[in-house]
Amino acid sequence: MSRWKGLPESLDQRVRQLVVQLRRLKDHSGLSLVSLAARTSYSKSSWERYLNGKKLPPRDAVAALARVCDADPTRLLALHEVAAQAWGAAASPEAGRAADPAGPPDPGGGPDATVAKEGAPPPAGGPRVRTGSLVVLAALGVVVVAAVALLIVRPWQQDAAGRGTADGAAGRTAGAVPAFTHRVGETFDCRLTRTPGGLFAGRSRTTTAILGSGATGWDVVEAQCLLHHHGYDPGPVDGIVGENTQRAVKRLQAGAGLPTDGIVGPDTWQVLRR
Repeated sequence: MSRWKGLPESLDQRVRQLVVQLRRLKDHSGLSLVSLAARTSYSKSSWERYLNGKKLPPRDAVAALARVCDADPTRLLALHEVAAQAWGAAASPEAGRAADPAGPPDPGGGPDATVAKEGAPPPAGGPRVRTGSLVVLAALGVVVVAAVALLIVRPWQQDAAGRGTADGAAGRTAGAVPAFTHRVGETFDCRLTRTPGGLFAGRSRTTTAILGSGATGWDVVEAQCLLHHHGYDPGPVDGIVGENTQRAVKRLQAGAGLPTDGIVGPDTWQVLRR
């Protein structure tokens, strides 16, 4: 069994889940990093970076690890898809500027690039970025984001004013995706219906979302309602994956013959939707 280093504290939970599963698979196979490198097209140093959370492994590397370890890659690739979205959001310069509007703009020219004041002459060797243009672009970005938010949230708010629930008519219309918000002690009701596509609680229609420890949102509310229906008590239906919800998921997985990792993934959703 490998003695792994602790993963970086700053690592997104979704990426952490993928790395933990890759570590478990590698340990279970008994392969060393040298053996793993010899049996895939990725070097030992690359696998060290992937398995220590320093770099997101490519999709092909995840599939290769599953192949050499005689494992089904389906669940790992689902975890990788979610992790890639989280990794890309964290690495995106645009995401960083949106999170910190007061931070310095990235002129795209590396550490030696400079930002010129409005009206200053351009430097030798290339143009400068004008701060006035950046301000205008940032303002336009805020307006666009605000407009999109109104289009998404307003139908939900109007319905909530009349019904006070998360499954109102406006919430069910195409394109009306409510933002999940949670207040301390708040819980949600469950109204289950049977459709040709399976069992639904009116909160989410996903069959692929990956829900690990600390996950929040309407997908979690949906899973908690379905767990209640199947007789596995997740605790309060609050939209947060805590210890009670993980224990309930593990009991469901054990009863269905699935790996008892406490993470809701595609295979667990199939059982929940029955």
